[in-house]
Amino acid sequence: MQQTPVLARMIGVGFVIEESMTIREQRGRVDEVTWSKVQGAPATIAETQAYALRQLDALAEKLERKSAIGELARAAREAESKAQEWLVVLARCFQLQDAIAVLELDRVLDASPDELDGHRVGLRNARQNRLELISRCTERLLARMEAAAGRANAKVLLNPMDSPAVVKSSNQVSTAIVNFHGRLGIESARQSSDARRWADAAKEARDKALETGADGVDAARRLGNDTFDRAKWATGKLSGRVGGWALRRRGEDDELKEKSGDA
Repeated sequence: MQQTPVLARMIGVGFVIEESMTIREQRGRVDEVTWSKVQGAPATIAETQAYALRQLDALAEKLERKSAIGELARAAREAESKAQEWLVVLARCFQLQDAIAVLELDRVLDASPDELDGHRVGLRNARQNRLELISRCTERLLARMEAAAGRANAKVLLNPMDSPAVVKSSNQVSTAIVNFHGRLGIESARQSSDARRWADAAKEARDKALETGADGVDAARRLGNDTFDRAKWATGKLSGRVGGWALRRRGEDDELKEKSGDA
C-alpha cells in the first residue's frame, strides 16, 4: 500500500463528509440522497487509520531492533520526524469517523427513529474500541521511545553526541503522544514529566552537544508546533460539532417522547 493514494482517498472522503455536514446543517436532517454520498466513507477512513497505526508500529519495531547508540539515534530521529505526522493523520481519521457517526444517527432518526437508541449505543461502543486500539499502538511507541532514552542515558558519557540526540527525540515524541492522548480523551498512564526526565538527567551533555546546532533544533521545534496545531484543529473543530449535535439530539428526543405520549 502506498502512502500517497491512501492519504489522497482520505482527503477526498473528507471533502464529501464536510459537504454532507453542510447540507445537514442547512436542512436539519440527513435524507437518502445525502447519506448515499458518504455511506462508503467508513471503509476508506478505516483503511487510512490502519495504515497510520502500522506506520507507528513500524517506528516502534525499528527502535526495538537497534542496539548501537548511533543506530538508535538515527531511528529516534526518524521517529521524531514521522510520528507527529501520523498522529495528525489519526486525529483527522477520528474526526471524520465522529462526523460520519453524526450523519449516521441523523439518517437513522430520519428513516427508523425507533432504532435510534440501539444505534447510538453501538456507535458509542465502536468509538471506544477505536480509542483503545489507538491507545495500545501509541503506548507501544511511547514505551519504545522511553526505553531508547533510558539506554542512551546510561551511555551518555561514552556517547556525548548520539546519546543526547536520542534523549531529545524521545522527549519530543513522548510529549507529542501525551498531547495527542489528551486531545482524543485517552487516559494515559504516563505524564509529560516522565518524558522529560531523561532530558533532565543528561542536560549538561545534551546542551553541549546541541550548542552548535541550535538553529536546527529551533526549526524542528517549530515544525512540531505547526504539526500539532493541525491536530488541534482536527479534534477541536469536531468537538464543537459533536457538542451541538448532542444538544440538538436531546431536544429532538424529548420532542419524540412527547409525541409518543400524546399518541
